[in-house]
Amino acid sequence: MGSRRHGAALVIAVAAALLLAGCGGAGPSAIADRAAAGAVHSGGPTSAALSGTLRTFTYLDTVKDKLLGPFLAANPALQVDTATFDSDDEAAAKIKAGFQPDVIEVCLDEAGALLDAGALAPIDTSRLKYWGDLDPTFRDAQGITVDSGTIMVPLEAGAQGLIYDKQTFPDGVDSFRALFDARYAGRVALDGGYWLTPLAITALAHGNPAPMTMTDEQVTATKDLLLANRSQFRSFARSDADMANLFGSGEVVLSDGNRAVAESIAADGTDVGWAAPEEGVLSWVCGLGISPDAQNLDAAYAMLDHYMSPKTQAMFGNLGYVVMNRDAVPLVNAAHRASADPAALSGAIAETQPANSKLWRQAWQEVKAR
Repeated sequence: MGSRRHGAALVIAVAAALLLAGCGGAGPSAIADRAAAGAVHSGGPTSAALSGTLRTFTYLDTVKDKLLGPFLAANPALQVDTATFDSDDEAAAKIKAGFQPDVIEVCLDEAGALLDAGALAPIDTSRLKYWGDLDPTFRDAQGITVDSGTIMVPLEAGAQGLIYDKQTFPDGVDSFRALFDARYAGRVALDGGYWLTPLAITALAHGNPAPMTMTDEQVTATKDLLLANRSQFRSFARSDADMANLFGSGEVVLSDGNRAVAESIAADGTDVGWAAPEEGVLSWVCGLGISPDAQNLDAAYAMLDHYMSPKTQAMFGNLGYVVMNRDAVPLVNAAHRASADPAALSGAIAETQPANSKLWRQAWQEVKAR
């Protein structure tokens, strides 16, 4: 996720009726009872057409038309109101302040903030058509299910490696250490949209093979390394768009980042490549959860199924992400099929929320403030 797939936060209302001429929005959802916080959302899906309003709170790319559009077109009487965020910490803060979505995007390494905010209800996986088709490595991963039950449906994963300018590095780059090479001082960026990856990658670059379990002393030492090398970095990119601009303008020639971001930058005409460093890639997993305040459960479960379906999963694969539904792999285009296969993340260093995450956050804030 590193920064995952986020862009500038915004709130938009999308009415499926606007996509199909002559169709209007329907009234409130037929579901009258709100689930109590922490209670499993259960009961079979309705056979009636979806209607009412569904409120989502996700990263921006999750609700772009290519992914969401088919769901809207299939449900013309359903209005989907989408709001987006840049991190689960931001999402948790807004929910604590009173915002009440039905469906929430969750990233495994950031789920703690949403759990602490009481924002995730246990999911009744028996309502999900494609649950059994998800790769068990991710479906059964630690954190997908907690003491209260299953809190998220994993949908996509990515590898955080290195994005590099091909003219500057004609032979490629193979180590996170290159980010700290003085020859590139002032022309390097770090993915700074999230507190975990800059510290983890700095630790990896300086010989710590297990950054997610750093002690307090190691976190402080890693922070000090970043502070001592602050002039090395042109920018701490705040979003994927920010990273694209830095490479497109020629301001930076090297950064950490995920494969999908590199491919997006290259598609816009900037000659960059992506590499898996010898220290190992970091991997993140994101998906969707359901709020205990959800008002439109039928639509919420239907949306989760839509995003788990092979066709939608293949779209994630074609964007450069690792898919969760194994049946989607053959549908991914040939150029992305290998990287979309869940096996592509074998041996990756999973991003999980550290036990001392508060110290990590404080350390990163100190680095950014310098």
